[in-house]
Amino acid sequence: MSLGIDKELGDKLKFTFIALLIYRIGAHIAAPGVDVQALVDFIRNSGAAGFFGLYDTLGGGLSRATVFALGIMPYISASIIFQLAGGVVPSVGKMQKDEEGRKKITQWTRYATVVLSLAQAYTYALFTESIGAMANPGFTSRLIMVITLTTGAIFVMWLGEQITERGIGNGMSLLIAFSILEGLWPGTLQLIQFINGGVVSPLGALFFIAIVVAVIAATVAMTMAARRIPIQIPRKVMGRGRIREGQKTFIPIRLITAGVMPIIFAQTIIVVPGTIANFSQSPWLQDLASFFNPVSGGWAYAIVFALMVVVFSYFYTSIIFNSVDLSENLKKQGGFIPGVKPGASTADYIDGVLSRITLPGSLFLAFVSLVPMVVSNWVGVQAQFGGTSVLIVVGVLLDTIAQIEQHRTLRKYDGFMKTGRVKFRGRQQRYM
Repeated sequence: MSLGIDKELGDKLKFTFIALLIYRIGAHIAAPGVDVQALVDFIRNSGAAGFFGLYDTLGGGLSRATVFALGIMPYISASIIFQLAGGVVPSVGKMQKDEEGRKKITQWTRYATVVLSLAQAYTYALFTESIGAMANPGFTSRLIMVITLTTGAIFVMWLGEQITERGIGNGMSLLIAFSILEGLWPGTLQLIQFINGGVVSPLGALFFIAIVVAVIAATVAMTMAARRIPIQIPRKVMGRGRIREGQKTFIPIRLITAGVMPIIFAQTIIVVPGTIANFSQSPWLQDLASFFNPVSGGWAYAIVFALMVVVFSYFYTSIIFNSVDLSENLKKQGGFIPGVKPGASTADYIDGVLSRITLPGSLFLAFVSLVPMVVSNWVGVQAQFGGTSVLIVVGVLLDTIAQIEQHRTLRKYDGFMKTGRVKFRGRQQRYM
């Protein structure tokens, strides 16, 4: 088949595309009983656009009250809760290492998603009613809103799982990345309008595009960058004369082990206080809102945000990367790091390497999240893609491309094995 796409891979790609299309259509259908224009006007005038913009990036249209308004966020929140619990609660951590335990945690995550969706949907219904964005306020309207948003969140969770199982790539990540990429075309049109209207000079627009391309290129390089720790596996007699030859391999530790989570944590914490302060008339709360605003906060905001990203990078890395388990597994297999004793010394060595490479990785996360904002303020163009968006899209696309290449490689290998079996049978028939 052309482009090296076989029928099975083609079916997977078609299913993935149709599922993503359904998700984006649902993200533009307004929930019943909501005055969308009143909601949009309130968000624009209240100064809460930062919070809703962050949620829209990872959700399905909270600022427009769509049927998929909660998006994938309830599922992500539930997954993070159990992931963090694995590093704090020993019983949960033990379950994460076992196949049956992981299945049970997945089921608990689904139940937690439903509970979080109900809570968030009810809170959102109260919010829309309080600002006058609900057409017929009352118990019935709130109930319809809760049922609609909760059902939408559950359907999005199911859709993501179906993509993972029957399509290509991680379904949950693809849903987020596809919603981010959807903003590329409106952002391009807006930039053209700014140039035609004289708001932005052509030179400034070219500079902005060049910075965006450079940030994307740097993100790709840093996402793939890893520190390789050499591992030596000695020769071993397996029994009945079987010998496992010694081999040299390595443990790849990525520079950005925590991924995009430190930025999400930092943005969530730094946006919420300012959003709450915007609803108050207190002068000092207004000053707080100004400080936590990326535009008016200036260098103070940038420094605080960067420090939070660094702290959360170390925190989240320590949760998801267990050097003790890794060293124990190496010891059971007879492997070792040259020049390092097995056991506790290996765990300490890995921790030291992880600590050293986490610092440049976390500084890069802070840099890539702040550069688009700084350049946008300087050029006068509102960036459609922040650091979080770039990291998510790059990571998801690289993972999806890797899975497509893996599928094609396996299919070629299967075809080679089938051809070999046919030839072998042909020889058998000639010799019989």
